[in-house]
Amino acid sequence: MKIRNHFFPASHIADNIPLVPPFSRRTILLGIMGFGALVLVARALWLQILDRDFLQSQGEARAVRTVPIPAHRGIITDWFGEPLAVSAPVDSVWANPPELLSVFKQSPNRGADLARLLGIPVGELKKLIEERKDKEFMYLARRIHPDLARAVMDLGIAGIALQRDYRRFYPSGEVTGQILGFTNVDDIGQEGLERGLDHLLRGIPGARRVIKDRRGRTVETIEQLSAPHPGSDVRLSIDRRLQYLAYRALQEQVEKFAAKAGTAVILDIKTGEVLAMVGLPSFNPNAPARDPSRYRNRAITDTFEPGSTMKVFTIAAALESGRYKPDTPVDTRPGTIVVGSKAITDVHPCGLIDVARVVQKSSNVGATKIALSLPPERLWSIMTRVGFGSLTGSGFPGEVGGYIANHRRWKPIEHATMSYGYGVSVNTLQLTRAYAVLGDGVRRPVTFLAQDKPVAGERVIDPEIASQMRLIMELVVGPGGTATKARIPGYRAGGKTGTARKVGPHGGYLERKYLSLFVGMVPITNPRVVMGIVIDEPTRGAYYGGEVSAPAFSAVLGGGLRLMDVAPDDLPSLGQQVMALQDEKEEP
Repeated sequence: MKIRNHFFPASHIADNIPLVPPFSRRTILLGIMGFGALVLVARALWLQILDRDFLQSQGEARAVRTVPIPAHRGIITDWFGEPLAVSAPVDSVWANPPELLSVFKQSPNRGADLARLLGIPVGELKKLIEERKDKEFMYLARRIHPDLARAVMDLGIAGIALQRDYRRFYPSGEVTGQILGFTNVDDIGQEGLERGLDHLLRGIPGARRVIKDRRGRTVETIEQLSAPHPGSDVRLSIDRRLQYLAYRALQEQVEKFAAKAGTAVILDIKTGEVLAMVGLPSFNPNAPARDPSRYRNRAITDTFEPGSTMKVFTIAAALESGRYKPDTPVDTRPGTIVVGSKAITDVHPCGLIDVARVVQKSSNVGATKIALSLPPERLWSIMTRVGFGSLTGSGFPGEVGGYIANHRRWKPIEHATMSYGYGVSVNTLQLTRAYAVLGDGVRRPVTFLAQDKPVAGERVIDPEIASQMRLIMELVVGPGGTATKARIPGYRAGGKTGTARKVGPHGGYLERKYLSLFVGMVPITNPRVVMGIVIDEPTRGAYYGGEVSAPAFSAVLGGGLRLMDVAPDDLPSLGQQVMALQDEKEEP
């Protein structure tokens, strides 16, 4: 049997056996692209729908900012509208710490230029930035001069921008420093009336939403969220002219007698307005001193025993009792009186004098005898009625009310010493306000705000008694009185001197350390103003109030009354003027 060999050529196999064709390159590429498109579409849907809020917030955090719209602080003016404190527009420099840190790493020289302009050591500035590298905002400099701000921006450093701000300026400098005080870097009152009136002066910033570029520059304002509300302007009772006169006169006396400090207050008797208040040492609020003690308004915060200036109230109490009149005799011989174990003496024995001369000669013995003849409550009553032991109502931050013990606790020696100003504590403003009551018998609250008409007060002294006391005080300034250097040509003035020993920090009186005082009013015929001067520890020459403080009264009000258009009440008569002219012609 012949076996047949089935053999097929390769070509036959290829032509007759079907094979699955491989994917072409085009098909593979289209598949990859289609899958990629599907992924992109899915990702887009995820971002646009599921993750939209998160991404939008992140984008806005890098571009959209809510920035404050600064509101300037109210202007403070004097009684006549002259500016005492104003807010001027300035710039603050801020930075994005991460961006600025990269500048320091990549361009150290540019970082050094920035530090030099800002007045900060390079190392310190870099350290501050590194400490805040996880933040997006930090101030580099606050309230700088526009020229400096422009120089900083001219550096062209990424991550630095400017923000509009306001800075407080005080045209009168240290002359009004202790009254006005100052504000901090955020324009909030820190001392003085800036603090006391902060609720009126402070502005309320607004806010707006803006888009900023990577350098912090505003590209577009989206919307205003709230409008800014500027602070209210405040017109003070201060007369800047009198303030300058008082500051200069007080400074001259403090320097002349090498004193530790000094204060002076001028009040309007009819309104209770503070027309001037000065204190030394002072400070310039445009560049606040590092010594906080200079910020203290001594006329408000410092208390002392007023010495012989209290004798006018002892005599007023005596006149009120009906037992005494201005011409009632008082025997002060032999110039000494013993109360308990203490001997009270006069510097110069006065002999037999009347009640009015007790004040004119400033007799301790006379005041003591009169006081001891009266019930303690009578003396205490008049002292409290004129305001001793209580606040003046000025509202000035840090004001103290002084101290006077209740008469029920007085011992005879306290009754006696109270009559000439020991055992009671007051401040300069309080003492001056008490004398203002003697102008018309009415006690008015003290105010630093301008008043356009007389202010009603409480009558605490009979007008006739007040009139008698003014005539008695006029004797102090006249011939034979202790304050002849307080005279003011053309005006009838009156007042009282005082020389008080200082109390030590641990009690007891200090050796050879005194307060020199004078309080006076003018014109006596129609009182307009009262001024109190206290000079602390004069160490060169005299230390009596009539020598140290009284001249400041004359120096200030001699020119001040004419500036205020107060009519003279002590001009010579026509006949006297004619005789004076004839005498001048007859002189060779």
